[in-house]
Amino acid sequence: MGRAHKPKAGSRQFHPKGRAKRPYPRIRSWADKSDVKLLGFAGYKAGMTHISATDIKQTSPTKNMIISIPATIIECPPLKVFSIRFYKNTPYGYSLLTEHLNPKLDKNLEKRLRMPKKFNNKEIKDFDKLTLLVYTSPSMTGIGKKKPELFELAVGGSDNAKILEYANSLLNKEIRLSEIFKENSFVDIHSVTKGRGFQGPVKRFGITLKSHKSEKKRRSPGNLGPWTPKKVNPNVPQHGQLGYASRVEYNKFILAINPDFIKKTNLSHYGDIKNDILLVKGGIPGANRRLVRIIDSLRSNNKKPMQIQITK
Repeated sequence: MGRAHKPKAGSRQFHPKGRAKRPYPRIRSWADKSDVKLLGFAGYKAGMTHISATDIKQTSPTKNMIISIPATIIECPPLKVFSIRFYKNTPYGYSLLTEHLNPKLDKNLEKRLRMPKKFNNKEIKDFDKLTLLVYTSPSMTGIGKKKPELFELAVGGSDNAKILEYANSLLNKEIRLSEIFKENSFVDIHSVTKGRGFQGPVKRFGITLKSHKSEKKRRSPGNLGPWTPKKVNPNVPQHGQLGYASRVEYNKFILAINPDFIKKTNLSHYGDIKNDILLVKGGIPGANRRLVRIIDSLRSNNKKPMQIQITK
């Protein structure tokens, strides 16, 4: 008697399954915003909690009832500008023309790169795209880290003169979380998942164990493929790296910014929170103390903001 139909084990949504190149992801696409402002921020995942809120939505089955909402705490120390980058659109994509370095840089940047000795900032007006190269301030947190992360942030708007004026205004100041995002809005979160190391196909793809009478191996696939053609298809579950991959969570809801009811001391596997807090509904990928990047929502979202009144 033949067995019942069983779908293929393992997701092919992400292929090949490979390790991320660094602990924080690279962002390739940004939202098209008309406002002249930064389109992203970054913070360190501190852990998860839950909040109690009163559901005030009129058509909700839990109207006027207290509900529990899982939430992720992200500590967001201020960002600082390393340089302003100018790009020109070419037939091969955007090419870097030049960059204006910030003359006032933190000493901790020496742990990340070789510091420039001269600042030859040439004036440039003819450019097609402008981005900000920013760095984090992990020494302001309690995670015991000093080496900052360095990455680019896009700037919204269409008028290059206004964009350049806005970028120059950020050179000698700290960029705060409240200047970029607001409560009751949707964002996308880019992060690197937890690393699970080298794992077999049973844990990696969820295949079933073979019979105890099978020869040699029990936790391996029974057949890698036919004799002809002599190749192994990529959809055959095999051992390899599991986890530590770049992933995106789309349309995450911001519950609160700098709430007073969040515990800030002695968080499990994190420590103390000393900076701004971003409270996001639900969980996000990645380990505690790992940098996550938050950007404006990229995909069109028909969801309406939650109608709740947070109690604690």
